[in-house]
Amino acid sequence: MSKSTRLGLAEQQPQPLADASVWTVIRAEAAEFAAREPILRQLLAAQVTDTANNDEIIARVLAARLSVAQVETGDLFDLILSTLDDDIMRKVEADLIAVRERDPACTTFLHALLNLKGFHALETHRIAHALWIAGRPEIASWLANLVSLVFGPDIHPAARIGASIMLDHGSGIVIGETAVIEDEVSILQNVTLGGTGKETGDRHPKIRHGVMIGAGAKILGNIEIGAFSKIAAGSVVLKSVPTHCTVAGVPATVVRIHRADEIPAETMDQNI
Repeated sequence: MSKSTRLGLAEQQPQPLADASVWTVIRAEAAEFAAREPILRQLLAAQVTDTANNDEIIARVLAARLSVAQVETGDLFDLILSTLDDDIMRKVEADLIAVRERDPACTTFLHALLNLKGFHALETHRIAHALWIAGRPEIASWLANLVSLVFGPDIHPAARIGASIMLDHGSGIVIGETAVIEDEVSILQNVTLGGTGKETGDRHPKIRHGVMIGAGAKILGNIEIGAFSKIAAGSVVLKSVPTHCTVAGVPATVVRIHRADEIPAETMDQNI
C-alpha cells in the first residue's frame, strides 16, 4: 500500500487523515520531553501540552517563532489561528508524517513540530496562501517575507502546494508565484522553482506527485516535472521531465528510467 493510500490522499485532492493520532503522539512526546528537560517545561506547556486543541498547537508554535517582527506575538497567534481550517490542518498532519518518515534525523513528531524550519516555513506558507486566496494580498505578502527572513525559504503566497510535503533543511529554497507542487513531494535545500526572465502570467514549474528534487537543483520556466521522477542535485532543468525517470546535468537530461512502483519522494535516494 502506498503512503498516499495510507494517508487517504487522492492524486489531485487529498482526503482527510483517518484520525488525529499524530497530535496525540505529539502531546505524549511533549510531556515526556518536559519531564526530562524541566527548563523547557513552561515552553512545552504553553505551546503543546496545555493547549485547548490541535489548531492551537500549530498556531502557538508558528507565532512564537515568527514573533521577531515588531508585531505582538498574540496578534500573530490570532491571525494564524483564525486562518486555520480543516484543509490546512489535514495538510499539516500529512507534512508531519512525511518529515517523520523520510528524514532519518527526525526521530519524533515533536522534533519536526518544534525544531525544523522547513516545516515551519511550509506551514506558515499555508497561512499566507489562505490569506492570499481570501483577498488579503498585503498581509499575505508581509507574512511570506517574514517567513523568508526567519526561516529561509522564499515562497510566494500565491504558490499552490499540496499535502505530504517535506522541505528538507529549508535553507535557500525559492518557489515562484505560479508554481504548483502536488502531493508527496520532497525538496532539499537551495532548490529554485523559478521563471526564465521577465515574462508574466503562468511562468513557474509544475511539480507532480511523488517527485524528489535534489539539493541545489534549479527548475526554470512553465515546465512540468512528471510524477514519481527525480531531479539530481545541482541540475538545471529547462525542459519538461517525463514521469518515472531521473534527470541530471546542466542542462538536465534523462539518465535513468524508474520502476513503476518507485516513489523518489519517499525513498530519498540521492544516487543517480
